[in-house]
Amino acid sequence: MTFRRTATASILTAAATRASFLLRALAVTGSLCAGLIFPGAAFAEKPMAVIPTQTIYPGEVIDRNRLEVVEVTNPALAGDYATSTEQVTGKVTSRTLLQGRVILVSALREPYAVERGKAVRIVFTNGPLTITAGGAPLENAAVGDLIRVRNTDSGIIVSGTVMDDGTIHVVAK
Repeated sequence: MTFRRTATASILTAAATRASFLLRALAVTGSLCAGLIFPGAAFAEKPMAVIPTQTIYPGEVIDRNRLEVVEVTNPALAGDYATSTEQVTGKVTSRTLLQGRVILVSALREPYAVERGKAVRIVFTNGPLTITAGGAPLENAAVGDLIRVRNTDSGIIVSGTVMDDGTIHVVAK
């Protein structure tokens, strides 16, 4: 038995084809709009990592022109590696950073504001009373660290907080 195509069947087929085309066009348009509203939904964000362009040795301050941001191609790479130059710039490395290898955040520290044995100013403030004295830190420290410092005049060891200007503020017990 053979079937003949009638005029109504061809009209229905054409309508179904147009509807299918319109649905596909709507789906593409919707995904493009979603990509504009939610960029991460349309395109998966690729992980980035910061690598040195040359070997950086322990104790060196890291500056931006020695860094490069690259796309991570190893899917197994995990950990606390730096993903932006802002995380790394101005920090001091505590271990050797090799060219082309990711920089671990745990290998970085803030630069020291005071260094062991170098002269500092000790400041004690209580209301309107301010007392200052010369001191020698007993350890290296960054801004905000609590350290011990020896008063060079009396020899007494006190504890204080390192401030932005390199002074050590001592509080009363």
